Formats: sequence, structure tokens, C-alpha cells
Amino acid sequence: MLKLIAGKKGSGKTKQLISMVNNAVEVSNGKVVCIEKGPKLTYDINHGARLLDTDSYHITGCDAFYGFLAGIAASDFDVKEIYIDSILKIAGENLDEIAKLIEKINALFKDDVNVVITVSADASELPESMKQYVA
Repeated sequence: MLKLIAGKKGSGKTKQLISMVNNAVEVSNGKVVCIEKGPKLTYDINHGARLLDTDSYHITGCDAFYGFLAGIAASDFDVKEIYIDSILKIAGENLDEIAKLIEKINALFKDDVNVVITVSADASELPESMKQYVA
């Protein structure tokens, strides 16, 4: 299942995501992964979650990020929760391209993995195909 947390900068998306990650560590029956751009969540995320910084892997653009996620899926079948903070900073700010990426992520993980993504844009600004995922 894929969910988007949408809102303008400063609306509390990351705080909500941190809370969700820390809760998932406590209740999930699988591994929890949190993906960010830059090491800003290091002290906020429970050490039981795997925290990945995309800058460490030189990821830029939608295709590189999708490949990164596919690598996670291929290498670890125990991942049950993936949380992605600031997808526009990681994959680019073109919302039409992000919409295509969201569809590919949804197809990759289907109902096997819960995926939560923060998007720094008001829900009304999102392409129609993304609005169905807004929590």
C-alpha cells in the first residue's frame, strides 16, 4: 500500500513521518527502512529502522531512485515498511515525473510493502494520478 503525505514546507510532514517510522519499528512484523536526502534524521529515527541517506549513494533523478528502491526490494524480502522523506529533493521537482515514479513504486511493492512518502506540495497541486494516494 502506498500513501503520500502532502503539504507545503513547514507543515509537519517530516515530524509525522518520524512518528510513523518509530511506531512501525515497534509493531511491524518485518524490517523498516527510512530513506532521506542528507543525514538530518539520524537522531530522530529509532535505531531499529534502517536509515538510508541517498546522498551517500549519489542518487539523482527518478530513474536512479527507482533503481535504488528496486535494489532494496531485490536484496531483502523481509522489508515490510518503507518511509521516504522529501521525494522532491531526492528525485527532482517535476511533479509529472514524480507521478510516473509513484506509479512505478506502487507496482513494484504492490500490497507486500507499506510505502509512505512525503511530498512538499499542497495536495491540490499534485497531478490527478497522485491524489488517490494522499493520506
